[in-house]
Amino acid sequence: MGTFTFAAPAPVGIPVVGQSALFPARRVYCVGRNYAEHAKEMGFTGREPPFFFLKPADAIVVVPTGATGEMPYPPLTQNLHHEIELVAAIGKGGKNIAAADAMAHIYGYAVGLDMTRRDLQLAQRDIGRPWDIGKGFDHSAPISPITPAAQVPGIETAPIWLRVNDQVRQKSTVASLIWNMAEVIEHISAAWELQPGDLIMTGTPEGVGPVVKGDLMTGGVEGVGELRVKVI
Repeated sequence: MGTFTFAAPAPVGIPVVGQSALFPARRVYCVGRNYAEHAKEMGFTGREPPFFFLKPADAIVVVPTGATGEMPYPPLTQNLHHEIELVAAIGKGGKNIAAADAMAHIYGYAVGLDMTRRDLQLAQRDIGRPWDIGKGFDHSAPISPITPAAQVPGIETAPIWLRVNDQVRQKSTVASLIWNMAEVIEHISAAWELQPGDLIMTGTPEGVGPVVKGDLMTGGVEGVGELRVKVI
């Protein structure tokens, strides 16, 4: 292999609770409308087949435990929304993974924010074009350190929540997922071959809404951790 024409970008490394080694992020898969009440607030009902979009790994904003991350307010939007999510970190790859086997492929869990330029997303959705400009922009994926799966035995029913400043905006449980994590892995691995380092944002509960410069978002998943991000 020859040399690169310029310096290759450094991989994105996410801290792992209790370890010095970092989790190397590869791809960020996101599940759309995976909580029933959120689907309703976006104008949809029923258990539609799962669908997915991706964010680039370099959109990740790593926020260490106890720290407050910073996210610049992005350009081109007047309606930046928060979406708190449980993130599943894949440690064992594979394709066509059966739901019954899927949980064994999860290395650990993190708390993530799927930040969304909602006005741009909806404009593209309404004319049948891709969502990338609304979902895959710079700094759009703040994430907490990863907690190994063995340390989160009750993840399937864990509460998930988000406050903006001192106001509760989102509050639900992982049990309210339309497609649970095992089913999501089954569907994703039928379309792509999952690899160690992949991250899956599993969906957001109802209560999504706008944030502006100066707002502090504080969210968490019980047993996994807390994520604090300020919009600057």
